[in-house]
Amino acid sequence: MLVFRHAAAFRRGHWKVGFMPRRSINQLGSQEPISQIFLAAHKQLRPNKNGNLYLQVDLTDRSGSIAARLWNASESEFRNFEDGDFVHVEGTTQIYQGGLQLIATSISKAREDEVDMADFMPLSPVELDRLASRLAELLRGVRDPQLRNLVECFLSDDDFMAQFTKAPAGIKNHHAYPGGLLEHVVNLMEVVRLIAPRYPAVDTDLLLVGVLVHDMGKIAELSFEKSFAYTDEGQLIGHVVQGVGLLDQKLRQTEALSGEEFPAELALRLKHMIVSHHGQYEYGSPKLPMTLEAVALHLLDNLDAKLHSFEQLIRDDSSAESAWTAYQPSLTRKLFKGAKHSG
Repeated sequence: MLVFRHAAAFRRGHWKVGFMPRRSINQLGSQEPISQIFLAAHKQLRPNKNGNLYLQVDLTDRSGSIAARLWNASESEFRNFEDGDFVHVEGTTQIYQGGLQLIATSISKAREDEVDMADFMPLSPVELDRLASRLAELLRGVRDPQLRNLVECFLSDDDFMAQFTKAPAGIKNHHAYPGGLLEHVVNLMEVVRLIAPRYPAVDTDLLLVGVLVHDMGKIAELSFEKSFAYTDEGQLIGHVVQGVGLLDQKLRQTEALSGEEFPAELALRLKHMIVSHHGQYEYGSPKLPMTLEAVALHLLDNLDAKLHSFEQLIRDDSSAESAWTAYQPSLTRKLFKGAKHSG
C-alpha cells in the first residue's frame, strides 16, 4: 500500500466518487471486466521476448494489490502517470501461474474528483487517531521513572510522532500500508499487557518500551510520502542500525531534560532488543536474543507479522472456489482456508 499525495484534500472532504461502485481487489475473480480507479506503484516499461514494450504496474486499494500489464505500450503511456498517482484502468482479470492479474487495455491518470479516498485507506483517520491515543495511554502506563522519561521524549516529539503514526511496517510484507507501523506496535503492546502477568520474570515496562523502539528505524529506512520505497540510508544501513541511532538521540534528550544520567545497563538492554528482534542471523539480526525481554519481543513480533500476513493471503486468494489458497512459493506451502471460504 501507499501513502496518499492528496490526504489533505481527503480531510477537507473534497473527494467524490466518479465511477460506478467499485469492487475491491480482494473481491475480484477471473475473467472480470474492469473499469475503475486504482493507486499505481512500481511501474516499469519492459520488453517482451519479441522486443515489444509492455507496461507493468502494481495496482492497489485498501484491500490489497494486483499486478497489471498493458501490452504494446508506448513511452507516452508510460509517462502518463507516476508512482503514487491514482489511475483509471480498463481491462480484464485472469489467472496466471496461480495468481490473479489484470490485463489492461488502457491506463490513464485519474482526476481528483473521480477518487473516493475511503477506497484506499486500510485505516481511517478516526482509526489512526484511536491507535495513536491508545499508544500514548499504554506508554504512559510505564512505571519505571527512567523509562517513563524516555517515553515522554518520544511522545512529545511532534515530528517523530507524525512520522511514526503514518509509516508502514514494510513495503510488501506485513502491515504494508499507511499507519501499519502504528497498528503493529499497538497490537504488540496489547499482547504484552495480556501475557505479562503469566511471566513475572519479564520486565513489562522494558518490554513495552522495547516494542515501541524495535521498528522505529523504519521511519528513516522507508520513504512513504508518495509511494513506498527504501531511502538511500535505508538501503545502505537499514532500520535496525537506524533504530539504535534514533534511540541514542532520545537517550541524550532524556538526560538533558531530567538532569540525570540514563542507566547504562537499561540503555544496553533496549539497544539489544532492537538489534536482536529479527531473532536469527539469516533474518538480519546482528545478534541473537539474549535477555528475557528480547526473546519475548522476537517471538511476539514474529507472531503478529506472520498472522497478519497469512490472514491477508487467505483473504486475498483468487481461488474462490477452493478450500485452499494457491501455492505460496515464499512459504513453500498452500494455506487451508476451509469450506466456509470456498464456493
